[in-house]
Amino acid sequence: MRLSEEQVLALAPDEPSRKAGKALAGTAKWVSKGADEQALWGECQGSGSKPYQTQIALSDNLAFKCSCPSRKFPCKHGIGLMLLYARQPELFTDKVPPDWVNEWIQKRTQKETKQSDKEEKSVDETAQAKRQQARQQKVEDGIYELLLWMKDIVRNGLLQLPEKGTSYWETMARRMVDAQAPGLAGMVRGLSEINFYGEGWQHEFMDQFLRIYLVAQGFLQGETLSSSMQQELRSLVGFTQSQEMLRQQTGTKDTWLILNKQTTEEDNLTTEKYWLYGLHSFQPALVLQFYARGMSRPQLLLTPGMSIEAELVYFHSNVPLRAIIKEPVTNNSLQDTYGLPGWQELVAAETGLSEKMPVRSERPYIVQQLTPVQHNMKWWLKDQRDQIMPLKNGFRNIWKLLSLSGGHPLDMALLGKEQEYEPLGVWHNGTYKLL
Repeated sequence: MRLSEEQVLALAPDEPSRKAGKALAGTAKWVSKGADEQALWGECQGSGSKPYQTQIALSDNLAFKCSCPSRKFPCKHGIGLMLLYARQPELFTDKVPPDWVNEWIQKRTQKETKQSDKEEKSVDETAQAKRQQARQQKVEDGIYELLLWMKDIVRNGLLQLPEKGTSYWETMARRMVDAQAPGLAGMVRGLSEINFYGEGWQHEFMDQFLRIYLVAQGFLQGETLSSSMQQELRSLVGFTQSQEMLRQQTGTKDTWLILNKQTTEEDNLTTEKYWLYGLHSFQPALVLQFYARGMSRPQLLLTPGMSIEAELVYFHSNVPLRAIIKEPVTNNSLQDTYGLPGWQELVAAETGLSEKMPVRSERPYIVQQLTPVQHNMKWWLKDQRDQIMPLKNGFRNIWKLLSLSGGHPLDMALLGKEQEYEPLGVWHNGTYKLL
């Protein structure tokens, strides 16, 4: 596996590690260095008498190990070694790995083999069916409680909601977690995030409230719906789809533009969202990666502002969006693409999606020649026909957008749904700029 400098720096856990790794990307500190098809290794002279032994597995599951006391993965020595290899691979003349590298590689190979054998063992189908049935019943019981709670809110009226504390919403959210419906728990928590003292909060509340009601009732009436709609509702409730089964299916091969990356952290679990757009299929996609604190980052390297040649398989849905990358990817520079001419075409696309699935998440679009304008103390995006659409509340990069635009229209990648969008990036002087 050969990575570019940009990809190596993207692996750094934080900015200090990235800076320290750059400082070690020279030959002065490295007592020895070598590489073969399986691994990259080197000895870096630190403050002690014995140099640190740094090693990197170059398999699909990229992994790091170093004898230094750092708890970061990768540490600065791993970053420095990979940067040096990316810049000057001809310096790594030693092709015979030392014993400490061979031992580590063998242990990793044995562990991966055992894990593969474990996954190939047959599952007790009867026991699995019982577990699925038990969870189904547990989720249904939780949904009945949720619907009673929602009816009480309607009976008591909305005027008292601003007085409710966060515990009021969190109690029901935790009940949904207990009912093994984490998707509904997240939607209930979304109610607590509404600004009940802002103008028009009632409309925002009812919109989210009705979405929860539609998902809950739709799940209970699942047998009367199409299989794709059932799967969509199960995903919204919190049931997962097997990625191994998805990998066995035929996907969509395309040049995928990586429009942006969003990272969130909750309960020591980091979630990376990558928003993609197919250059030829004109299909958006969402690729998720998860990793816990202290563990190595996922092996899939995606760089926002670049494009990849890959085959994607979508999760089953009436309006496919989330996908997994089936085949190995190749990073390239981001290419130009033809977006929608204006808001009229985007609204038509949104209307078609709403007909198929009224409850859905935001998705990326590319729209040509949009200009940021201010109207009634609010920022909007104006298209070539002078039609405007409001920017999403809380959009933080308005000044960067204005500096790039300078009052002139730009092709933009957007994220949103219905009547509110935020720019992810723009094409400026032939180059894609992230926001």
